[in-house]
Amino acid sequence: MSNALAMTIRVIVVAVALWVATLILGGIRVGTEVNPNSTTASTIGTLLVVAIIFGIVNAVLKPIIKVVGCPLYILTLGLISLVVNALLLWLVGWIAGKVGLPFAVDGFWAAFWGAIIVGVVSFLLHVLIPDKLDQR
Repeated sequence: MSNALAMTIRVIVVAVALWVATLILGGIRVGTEVNPNSTTASTIGTLLVVAIIFGIVNAVLKPIIKVVGCPLYILTLGLISLVVNALLLWLVGWIAGKVGLPFAVDGFWAAFWGAIIVGVVSFLLHVLIPDKLDQR
């Protein structure tokens, strides 16, 4: 199986997880909730682009944060990762707004719970997807 297919599946999984977070939380909004002119197709496109941004932000910043914040990870037995994930999701919402995407994260607590929802939904979807399709 190609890396491109595996990466596409991961982006779709994160996009679905973000969509679920928008359904559950009022503080994470996408599409018509942010821009009344959005269509269903543009909302799906927005979720896919935001999932790509989310992946890039996580790939670039998360390893740096883990190295610099290693003592905090040890001191809090890893619970600081909940705060880090929330801040990264909040940053993704800010970046999406700056590039004109109708995606918004309204504050830290929305990002905190949203990051937990995205993590749980992504995990569950990856469990359901056969390993031969999702080469991690």
